Amino acid sequence: MAEESFNADERNPPEWLNVQFITKVLSGYEKAADLEVTNLSFTPASAKGDHYASIMFRAKVDYKTQKGTFFKSLIIKTMPVEEGVKKDMFADSPLFITEIGMYSKVLPEWERILRGVNDTSKLYVDCIYHSLDPYQIIIFEDLVEMGYEVVRDRFLTQEEICSAYSKLAKIHAISMTKIYENPDYLKEFKYGMLDMPGLMDSPIINAGMAPFIDMLGRIPELTKYQPHFEKIALHFKDRLRDIMRDYRINPHSGYNVLIHADYHCRNMMFKHNKETGAFEDCMLLDYQGCNVAPMAVDLIYSIYMLMGTEQRSGELETLLNYYLSVLLETLKKIGYRGEMPTKLGFWAEIKRHRYYEFLLLSTFLPVSVGLRTHSMDLADLLHNEETRKQLYLLKEVVEETKVIMARLDKAGYFEDL
Repeated sequence: MAEESFNADERNPPEWLNVQFITKVLSGYEKAADLEVTNLSFTPASAKGDHYASIMFRAKVDYKTQKGTFFKSLIIKTMPVEEGVKKDMFADSPLFITEIGMYSKVLPEWERILRGVNDTSKLYVDCIYHSLDPYQIIIFEDLVEMGYEVVRDRFLTQEEICSAYSKLAKIHAISMTKIYENPDYLKEFKYGMLDMPGLMDSPIINAGMAPFIDMLGRIPELTKYQPHFEKIALHFKDRLRDIMRDYRINPHSGYNVLIHADYHCRNMMFKHNKETGAFEDCMLLDYQGCNVAPMAVDLIYSIYMLMGTEQRSGELETLLNYYLSVLLETLKKIGYRGEMPTKLGFWAEIKRHRYYEFLLLSTFLPVSVGLRTHSMDLADLLHNEETRKQLYLLKEVVEETKVIMARLDKAGYFEDL
């Protein structure tokens, strides 16, 4: 991969990430005090645009113990040391605390519950080391070595999306059960991505609404929706805050679960048979934004960040109903004693949180098209007004907006704004 394909802060690891540190990690993991690292090299572990809340490296390690010589590939996730936008935005966030809690407490327990009902689903990659002091760091086994890969050059297939939804539905189902049995069980998973300092006032949230409204006024088929979004723009951030704090304010409203919160195609890896190409498994990644919130948050996000154009226009209902079927099946298997979600209630819940969809439609969808289809630069899209205007007039953005607006209109999303 060319150097420009990587994030700038991932081209060189921090000084403390060295032979001595890796020796300490592996000797503890292998329970081998005599472990000696004989060769160590680092490369960036992700492509530019894959993630924004941390930096990631792949460490190739040759080492030896009394038992022999070995090789291991590790994925190392940490925070940047140098001052910069990423460090400033995420420095005081609970992201690492959340992710460590997910890998050390929640996900192992969730898998134990699944094994108890003969479900062999793997919900997470093994975490071999984590620490918050003196550095925030998590180290994982390398999924690439196990045959998994991030899908980059195409949209996901229906089979791949269904596999990803199956994993999500099981996480949601177990958390729903735990919340019903003990509302305080997940109390530390209280803060989500939108609670991070400054994020609600950042270009990620604010840059899209104005050019989107302008685009609606320029396209004859869309002008009738412009007054709706002018009204939505007046208070959409307040509505977003209400959605994310729904469980804290009224814990008995809706379908609240432990959400992933950043459930998109770059936060999962897929495994296919090397000989036949047949699909085998999906692994979800990046549990750092998890918090208790309406399940609709993950599902609405997935419409724009997991599905491709064809799925959004022709398979949306089928895919989300598949998620619901796995959710209900899992709830029954694990003995959920609360009131079961219904199909009618499920779709009403998604509509109830329509302001989140308004944000994703007006901001995330155009940016996703710009990044994936036209290889545009994220910083330029967020900070350059002229670039944003061009983005919103791209044919792909305009045509898909027409389809989505018709769907939302038919479902009554613009009533009683």
